[in-house]
Amino acid sequence: MLPIVAIVGRPNVGKSTLFNRLTKKRNALVDDIPGVTRDRLYATVRWDDKDIILVDTGGFESSLKGALLDGVKKQVEIAIGEADMIILLFDGRTGPVLGDEELLTLLRRSEKKVLYAVNKIDSPKHESLSLEFYSLGMDTVFPISSAHGYGIGPLMDQLMRDLPAGEDLIEQEGRIKVAIIGRPNVGKSSLVNRIVGSDRLVVSELPGTTRDSVDILFERQGKAYQLIDTAGIRRKARVKEKIEKFSIIKALKAINRCHISVILFDASAGLYEQDVRICGYAFERGCGMVRAFNKWDLVKNNPTLQKSLEDSTDRQLGFVSFVPTIHISALTGERVKRLFTVVDTIWAQFNTHVPTPLINKVLEHIVRKNPPPLVGRRRLKLFYATQTSIQPPTFAIFVNRPDNVRISYERYIINQFREHFGLHLIPIKVFFRER
Repeated sequence: MLPIVAIVGRPNVGKSTLFNRLTKKRNALVDDIPGVTRDRLYATVRWDDKDIILVDTGGFESSLKGALLDGVKKQVEIAIGEADMIILLFDGRTGPVLGDEELLTLLRRSEKKVLYAVNKIDSPKHESLSLEFYSLGMDTVFPISSAHGYGIGPLMDQLMRDLPAGEDLIEQEGRIKVAIIGRPNVGKSSLVNRIVGSDRLVVSELPGTTRDSVDILFERQGKAYQLIDTAGIRRKARVKEKIEKFSIIKALKAINRCHISVILFDASAGLYEQDVRICGYAFERGCGMVRAFNKWDLVKNNPTLQKSLEDSTDRQLGFVSFVPTIHISALTGERVKRLFTVVDTIWAQFNTHVPTPLINKVLEHIVRKNPPPLVGRRRLKLFYATQTSIQPPTFAIFVNRPDNVRISYERYIINQFREHFGLHLIPIKVFFRER
């Protein structure tokens, strides 16, 4: 395992800005609102030809109470427990405060190696602001600016000297990337926690608890997965905070980089228009899809509600009728294991490669069974076809006039390909090209 370094500190001291500076990506959301980061974020960082795992944590504020704040505090404590080293970040503009002392006491109790950095020191002339932090009893304090990069080099050089030896990063290929997406408060983080078997993510009954897209590496029965927990995707009209807009953008990006999206619905609440839109996002992307109705424990003994849900699903989600449906309960664990059986089946179909002779044999059968319609006085001619890629399976069909292909006939060919090639559970793509 690579050495793990956790960045901890009070809310709004610049932890996520430092995380983004070191990872050279905008993985962590950054805003002037305290408490933006709630879950632990992980990224691999290379410095001086060495790799480390960097962890961004939520703001630690022991004086404030509440279920959500307690969850954030727990996440920080877990990050401290699993880290090999800690970077404790202070705010140079506010000076030492009571929250810094409480966090310092917690870290000293952990007996972990800690580097102390005073942030928001933008130039040498501001370094005097860091001197008063020596009153907390540290031997060395690093004045830095996460936003501008000042002082980052000396801090990281010292970090690398103090780190325990770790192995070089080995890129793991073949992981099945599964994104959990849906409206706010449908149980996405609860489902991920149930799958992983630990309180890996902050879970709250408040809508919008997850704001970052959080990646979790996970293995089950010898198969490697990458779970992506995302923020709830609201309607645009209801998105007012700038930070929430960025959260939704990251959720949509998660759809773009996943292989399979598990679209989570609240079975007890029924289908919303936004549920249908989210299915549309995933369908347009062309990823594998699973329709998962969560909170089934609240519905399974109510036949009337089940019938209403079934009718609205057939009516509103008919465009993804091929997508498998599963009824689960993240709270009780009901059918959660079966979810991976469905994911594995989709993954196998998603990587299907069909030999070219078989494709053309099926294409000939399709045309003979139902010839393409006349367009004016000319009939569309389909010459031959081949598969051009997988994930999803994509086919190119060479014709005399691509502009004469009607949508209804294209849909007919797609359905026939799906039936003949055993691709019942996934989207497939067909392109028509002029010979």
